[in-house]
Amino acid sequence: MTAPPAPADLVISGCTVLVHDPAEGIAFAEDAAVVVRSGVISDVTTAAAAAGIDAVERLDARGQAALPGLINCHTHAPMVALRGAAEDLPVEEWFNDRVWPIESNLRERDVELGARLACAELIRGGVTTFADHYFAMDTVADVVAETGLRAVLGQAYFSSQGPGGREASLDFALRRAGAAEGRVTTCLAPHAPYTVDDADLAATAELARDHGLLVHLHAAESRAQTEHSLARHGATPVEILHRVGLLDVDVLIAHGTGIVDRDAAALRAATGRVAVASAPRGYLKFAWDPTPVRFLADLGIPVGLATDGAASNNTLDVWESMALTALVQKSATGDPRRLTARQALHHATLQSARAVGLGDRIGSLAPGRRADLILVDLTGPHTQPVHDLAATLVHSARSGDVRTTIVDGRILMRDRELLTVDVAAVAAELTERLPALVERGHGRRIQEYDA
Repeated sequence: MTAPPAPADLVISGCTVLVHDPAEGIAFAEDAAVVVRSGVISDVTTAAAAAGIDAVERLDARGQAALPGLINCHTHAPMVALRGAAEDLPVEEWFNDRVWPIESNLRERDVELGARLACAELIRGGVTTFADHYFAMDTVADVVAETGLRAVLGQAYFSSQGPGGREASLDFALRRAGAAEGRVTTCLAPHAPYTVDDADLAATAELARDHGLLVHLHAAESRAQTEHSLARHGATPVEILHRVGLLDVDVLIAHGTGIVDRDAAALRAATGRVAVASAPRGYLKFAWDPTPVRFLADLGIPVGLATDGAASNNTLDVWESMALTALVQKSATGDPRRLTARQALHHATLQSARAVGLGDRIGSLAPGRRADLILVDLTGPHTQPVHDLAATLVHSARSGDVRTTIVDGRILMRDRELLTVDVAAVAAELTERLPALVERGHGRRIQEYDA
């Protein structure tokens, strides 16, 4: 006689589930259920079929949509501590006069508090995975472990640090890979071609190849950077990445708004997996062009959604990034048919998962995928009536409509209540530390922006 199956850890039923069809189009399963066992989705079925499944915990999600957890493909999480500290400035002044002087004051405790506050914001906004590129990454990894999120973490470095910067980035990547019960993935994180020289970039490419690591860096952040690079080096930032071998390993390029037509040859010649992270709100603030999403799509390069750090973007709201990506691309291309709401949802889910190198684990709700999902309330007046659910999710819903956030089957927020971060305590201590953090009278900078 066959023994009955063990109870499921979690059954979420009665919701509308976003699913990807075999051609990776977006579809919706009505009155559906998601079954979770050992942190993995074991089934996506009907609510009626799930009613007979024994479960340790059940969530009634009627009136809600179940989506793959959102992914912030490029941010600097601890920089929430600098939110609003450098406003309405050209990028040169933003870096040299505000941000890099302030960052010279950073202490490990500032990074920890900033990361905790960021994780709370991400969880409340339905983000289950973030790719972080910053300093004191051991501290950030510890916060990720405690808060329950998934993250791709890289210790940032400049060539001005000497060989020790690159070595520290590698050391972190090797030591903390698989931390937080497997939720931490690590990468190498040179800052950018204008702050990391060709020799360091080439060495980084070799290290990535030797250790099978992703490289996460800024490149072609703006059209002005590309023009300056051409004038100084006779090559675009993307062509420099190609020249030093970084396009022959897995690489995540942050921003890419300065990617131009001549970069197509280098990108086509790439033998590694190349992806781009786009954070449209910050580009609007800096008066930059948008990331050329259609151009990259034609080259087969996935574009993931991002926010950058809250010092430039003011928010870690990927929901807003999704809506802005759709709207800005329509405006930039003069074509209201691109991006459609379904295309925007694809960028927010599977494309973002692929961009951070986790396309085989997250980004869709299907058997065998990690149970990273969110429940979005559709009952508010601003989301009713629903003629086209994809359009409702992209253009009407907001991050505040996320009711529940789940990572690896663990509930991190239930009915808007955070379960793993004490926001009041974090914000209070961070506020006490702000005067010392934002002091700029010392005249120090961690780096010089001259791109």
